[in-house]
Amino acid sequence: MFSAFEDDAPMWSGNGPRHIRKQIIFDKPFFTAPVVQVSISMWDIDGGSNQRADLQAENVTASGFTLVFRTWGDTRVARIRADWLAIGPVPHADDFTL
Repeated sequence: MFSAFEDDAPMWSGNGPRHIRKQIIFDKPFFTAPVVQVSISMWDIDGGSNQRADLQAENVTASGFTLVFRTWGDTRVARIRADWLAIGPVPHADDFTL
């Protein structure tokens, strides 16, 4: 999702509430907004402070969603990789439409 260590970005060098948003666009849209599950698949966080992390899917629509990572306090985050899974009905070539 991001790497903040190399350029001393706020997730690594900052303090207090911080967040990063990444827009995710589905390859093919769903019929309606799917259920989206997100998880941290890799984290590189400084062990000298509390490890605070919040990962959420926000503004989920049929065409995509916003992936949001938040931290706060003195937590120093060097890198985060996030995975997601969207489940819902999608169009099929055999669908009948009027």
